[in-house]
Amino acid sequence: MPAYEYRCLDCKRRFEIFLSYEEYGQREIFCSHCDSANVQRRLSRIRIAKSEDGRLDDLASDFSDPAALAGLEDDPRALGRMMRKMSREMGEEMPPEFDEVVDRLEKGQSPEEIEKAIPDLGGDDGGLGDDFDL
Repeated sequence: MPAYEYRCLDCKRRFEIFLSYEEYGQREIFCSHCDSANVQRRLSRIRIAKSEDGRLDDLASDFSDPAALAGLEDDPRALGRMMRKMSREMGEEMPPEFDEVVDRLEKGQSPEEIEKAIPDLGGDDGGLGDDFDL
């Protein structure tokens, strides 16, 4: 059964309800928080499923030109944008430290400044681990 998202117009809270396709549009919906019928359907985010090969092909086409990678070591903002794009394309959950590092890069902070500001980033080894190097 699909999950549908709603927002209560009385208490302003969001809630989710599971309905069969037959029930949708036929059954009256009530807020799960205040029991009001004054609710509005919210459109959920959609995801487009890509195969791993499709994601890798997209990344390869973005970075196949060496000029696309040129200067990344001198431009923290571009490095941050590239890292965020790669993360999205791979579709894997990244640790919270990743988002903090990318946020800092996108604000223009250098990898060296980030390492000094967050010396214990990534655990006991003082780095971000084997999968993540600045």
